[in-house]
Amino acid sequence: MSQSVGALATAQGFEVLGAVMAKKQQNQQAQMTNMLVQSAMQTVEQTSAASPVGNIGQNINISV
Repeated sequence: MSQSVGALATAQGFEVLGAVMAKKQQNQQAQMTNMLVQSAMQTVEQTSAASPVGNIGQNINISV
């Protein structure tokens, strides 16, 4: 009887350990995703802040 209780407790312990490890992995993936998004946003901000080179495309000629 004591072996079955011990085996059950061990199985539950491994289940909890698995859940804790899965949670840590999800947190790490969330951090990596946030870093990726922040990096992408910085790239977009730098690209949109760049001044145009020359005057190509700045004049619109409309003929009626």
